[in-house]
Amino acid sequence: MSKVSPLVSHLPALPSRLPALLTTSREKITGVILVSSNSDIKHEGITLAMEGTVNLQLSAKNVGIFEAFYNSVKPIQLVSYALEVASPGKIPAGKTEIPFEFPLASRPNKTLYETYHGVFVNVQYLLKCEMKRSFLAKDLIKVAEFIVEYKSQTSDKASPRPVEFSITPESLQNNRDRGHIPHFRVKGHLDSTVCCLTKPFSGELIVDHCEIPIKSVELQLVRVETCGCAEGYAKDATEIQNIQIGEGNVPCGMAIPIYMIFPRLFTCPTLFTSNFKVGSWVARFTLLPVMSSDRLKPRSGNWVVMIDFLYLFVQW
Repeated sequence: MSKVSPLVSHLPALPSRLPALLTTSREKITGVILVSSNSDIKHEGITLAMEGTVNLQLSAKNVGIFEAFYNSVKPIQLVSYALEVASPGKIPAGKTEIPFEFPLASRPNKTLYETYHGVFVNVQYLLKCEMKRSFLAKDLIKVAEFIVEYKSQTSDKASPRPVEFSITPESLQNNRDRGHIPHFRVKGHLDSTVCCLTKPFSGELIVDHCEIPIKSVELQLVRVETCGCAEGYAKDATEIQNIQIGEGNVPCGMAIPIYMIFPRLFTCPTLFTSNFKVGSWVARFTLLPVMSSDRLKPRSGNWVVMIDFLYLFVQW
């Protein structure tokens, strides 16, 4: 069954306890609508609706490029279900609980994707409870989000794929003026480039030598989202999080641990569909002799190397 965590409403007369976490796409959503009032409430019916949608949008730099995209930019409805939980009547003063249960099943020819909050791709599942009242009183509405996660399957478990890396001036990207970059060498390893979403991204980094002092060593997680249609696709990279794994002029030869937790709502298993893609995920190491205000477009004083890990498998 679903794991339920109560959500407290601040509406004067229609709080609800709704599911806050759902661990599989084949379960039922169960919960309780809690109506609390100091006096009797007359209503014209209470309805509960469940919707799951994928919302897409293009970044500002791509607006106008793909005209056909706007014909398919409408939200993609994955699941839709509605029921009347109470017929018109009167609810007595005090607290009244109305239980409900929804089957979580996708629409025909649709697939339920994991909950994901991105910049240009957003997968969201909502429950909307509405108490209809007479025209002299305002309808009461409560909306709550629940999270859909894939259930662990033995065949889908992430198999570790360790990789070793070496960073030198010759391996740098986004640096045009390589002649002014001091000589250095950084090496290390990643425990796996195929990652389980519930486990940390880990490894080790060692600065072999560097001609000038280092101010900071950082690890950045970047998502690459793609939206489009048959006419073309627009791909955009945005930062999810940036963590510092080394501060100051780190000693040469010392192993620096790499340990990063994936933020749940802003990451999801690598996903490919006909209208959108979420992936690949990019791990970017940055050595900073000069701090930059734009981490996605480093200045020439920053040395950057990107290591891609393409597939994230979920294992609960």
